[in-house]
Amino acid sequence: MKTTTPQPIFLKDYAPSDYLIETIYLDICLDPEITRVKSRLKIRRNPLAANTGSSKKVAPLKLDGEDLQLQHIALSGKKLSRNRYKISEAGLTIPAPPQKPFTLEVSVTLNPSANKSLSGLYLSRDIYCTQCEAEGFRRITYSLDRPDVLSVYTTRIEASAQDVPVLLSNGNLIKKGQIKGTNRHFATWNDPFPKPSYLFALVGGRLDHVKDKFTTSTGRDVELSIYVEPGKTDRCKWAMQSLKKSMRWDERRFGREYDLDKFMIVAVSDFNMGAMENKGLNIFNDKLILARPDTATDSDYSAIESVIAHEYFHNWTGNRITCRDWFQLCLKEGLTVFRDQEFTADIRSRSVQRIQDVRMLKAHQFPEDAGPLAHPVRPNSFIEINNFYTATVYEKGAELCRMLLVIAGKAGFRKGMDLYFERHDGEAATVEDFLNAMADANQMDLDQFMNWYAQAGTPELVCSFDYNRRQQSATLTVDQVARRIRGQENNDPLLIPLKIGLLANNGGDLKIVLDTGETVGDGLLLITKRQQTFKFVNIPSKPRLSILRDFSAPVNITIPRSERDLEFLAIHDGNLFNRWQAIQTYATDTLIQYTASFKAGK
Repeated sequence: MKTTTPQPIFLKDYAPSDYLIETIYLDICLDPEITRVKSRLKIRRNPLAANTGSSKKVAPLKLDGEDLQLQHIALSGKKLSRNRYKISEAGLTIPAPPQKPFTLEVSVTLNPSANKSLSGLYLSRDIYCTQCEAEGFRRITYSLDRPDVLSVYTTRIEASAQDVPVLLSNGNLIKKGQIKGTNRHFATWNDPFPKPSYLFALVGGRLDHVKDKFTTSTGRDVELSIYVEPGKTDRCKWAMQSLKKSMRWDERRFGREYDLDKFMIVAVSDFNMGAMENKGLNIFNDKLILARPDTATDSDYSAIESVIAHEYFHNWTGNRITCRDWFQLCLKEGLTVFRDQEFTADIRSRSVQRIQDVRMLKAHQFPEDAGPLAHPVRPNSFIEINNFYTATVYEKGAELCRMLLVIAGKAGFRKGMDLYFERHDGEAATVEDFLNAMADANQMDLDQFMNWYAQAGTPELVCSFDYNRRQQSATLTVDQVARRIRGQENNDPLLIPLKIGLLANNGGDLKIVLDTGETVGDGLLLITKRQQTFKFVNIPSKPRLSILRDFSAPVNITIPRSERDLEFLAIHDGNLFNRWQAIQTYATDTLIQYTASFKAGK
């Protein structure tokens, strides 16, 4: 038997889809073994594709599809003869589609009970559920299963009223009812906002639910529902509170109001991700929804609040603006992780949240950056996209957004986000689009910042700090060191925001003034070269240096420090993160010294 070696997909080879699907109408009749899916796709040629010139040959229409049984296919109302299309394991191809816009009708069947991958439409514990990220929609029907093809979906679901009393999909419920003369019922949902196929969702089954409402900043009432397996509604209160807090915070912090009449969460036992941000219908593994004081810890409550916020925030950073291709995964995930971190920091303790974020980063992402699986935040290639749902894409991706906040300031970052939403709402965007919005809104040059997205590895800053009593000046020298990684021998210098503080003998922060006469606002230095030296003046006595405050960049710092310096910072540093870091460094150094002494027999 001949086997085919999987071939890598490269970012440089991206090309727009030859075709776009303006609307998708789905008629889905649920059955455990023979679910019927009828689709009606309104298709047109893509003006951005390479085949749009009048003299060029029309490209074939290639639709993705896996594990589907084709029952019927028609083009603009006429059944297609067998010689006008081709079926393969990867999908359906129409070699010569019409040049003008057309409608394609396809009917397929699939077996939800046999779908053990939990990708696409599956049946588990008598509940029908979907998971379409990254490429699961192709297991439901033939379509262009890629994130840069955005369509308006209308979904009709039909099932046994007794076995499947709840029928849910994306958007707003526009019609429901009983089918005369049968024990079946239906529900029709419409999502007016164009979305890629990976955000499609469907749930059907016997579910209980709790309801609430949220009034938006413009006075609209949104119906909130959390659906769970029977008998579990008593553990949904905290999740509902967390959802409402998230909605209010996103309005106040980023001006993002929810856009549909309903927001629904479904929590099931069998789901192959923690949670998924499907438009208007988030699906969760129920361990991230259910909590009660006698069964859940504080950590459980914190995780539920954070994940609910994360998936809700995707409504704008991921759904309304999605990613052009899967290489841009960090655009939606890194930005949304950053937003959920900021949410928790604002409603809890900012310093505690920052400590937790950095501990997670150093425990999971730094080792990834230092190992054989190191990759850029935006990879250049992949063989299987599911392998890139990593700490680098999520956690380091969030740190890159945080660095932009540090560089632009809170108000400047909000200006950049506003421009990003204004420019790209309803589009599939790239990292460059995001950075361009930040740069244009704040009149900054962020070209060098792009190196963070393109280069793997954790940078190291090797620093020295000296004081000249006679000149009453201090000098900080910073060397930017990049670790060599296979396939990435030549690393360019990064733009690194380095926040510092100079502490006087009484523990207070000194005003930081450079020898150029410039005052360093908020202690922010921008490192842009391999080596940079900063001279600070008007310092009457030797200060203590507090460096990398709030962990302003995901880097390693190497700088000589005495025990006395660390003790002083642990007691007096006004930056609580750095006070914690000084204690960690002191404790680690002490343990190393005692271990060395023990081994030496002292």
